[in-house]
Amino acid sequence: MKSQPFSRLRPALLALVTLTLSGCAGFWGDHDRHEASSVVQFLYPDKNLPFIQPQIPTLRLPLRVGVAFIPCGSAVANGSYYHVESGFTEQQKTDLMRQVGAQFKAQPFVQSIEIIPTTYLRPGGGFDNLDQLHGMMGIDIVVLIAYDQRQFSADTEASLAYWTIVGAYLVEGQRNTTHTLMEAVVYDIPSRSLLFRAPGTNSLKHHSTLIRTDEELRRDSATSLNEAAKQMTTNLAQELERFKVRAKEEPDTVKIEHKPGFSMGLGSIDGWFAAAAGLLLVGRAAIPRRAFCSRAK
Repeated sequence: MKSQPFSRLRPALLALVTLTLSGCAGFWGDHDRHEASSVVQFLYPDKNLPFIQPQIPTLRLPLRVGVAFIPCGSAVANGSYYHVESGFTEQQKTDLMRQVGAQFKAQPFVQSIEIIPTTYLRPGGGFDNLDQLHGMMGIDIVVLIAYDQRQFSADTEASLAYWTIVGAYLVEGQRNTTHTLMEAVVYDIPSRSLLFRAPGTNSLKHHSTLIRTDEELRRDSATSLNEAAKQMTTNLAQELERFKVRAKEEPDTVKIEHKPGFSMGLGSIDGWFAAAAGLLLVGRAAIPRRAFCSRAK
């Protein structure tokens, strides 16, 4: 899957925007199903407003991090409203948010993790909504998760277009397939600055049946969502490490300050880990061998 020129995507994107005006969409025919949420639609719901110019982020360590799913609203297509029955359960969303939160909580410069209920975000809430969370929950940065899934039947083929923070992506439909795209974006709320992002994708293809039952569709939907989530969390861990390196090597792009009583900077993280590892080895070497033997018994 790779980025496509905007001119080729215009028809698909117009249809996508129509479906996602409320931030989430779901539509299906007899055997054709589409479910989506969008970071772009949540942060920039009004295309007539000027684009918000981000500032250089100032991170005050230790950080309070919030994790949230983009909320769903009513889906609109051709002037009609459709019921959105998510293939991603609330429990699955909570479990994924906890996994993402654990990746940040393991960092010594993170003070706490807040799992944000979906009801705290409103469709198209934008940065004003994030400012409310900043004031109410005290979070400094937020991880926003969105996903887009399309299931194509044996007798219908279409394309899945998804507009991410960094550009548009297009997946061509094939017979009996499930395509899932998932995206996590990390924003510094006060500066409106995108710190980094991580995508996850998955595709399932079947040839055994011409007509897919609802049970098969639900099973493939859940499997594809889980696999895309695994890839996203893996990529998120890698992007977090890259961000730490970038903050250390390019101080002009990220400013680091410290809250009272905290002295560790992003640039000193590698040294902190090395020192901790050294102390651990010294401690183990100082324990008499008999202690280990007696424990083994």
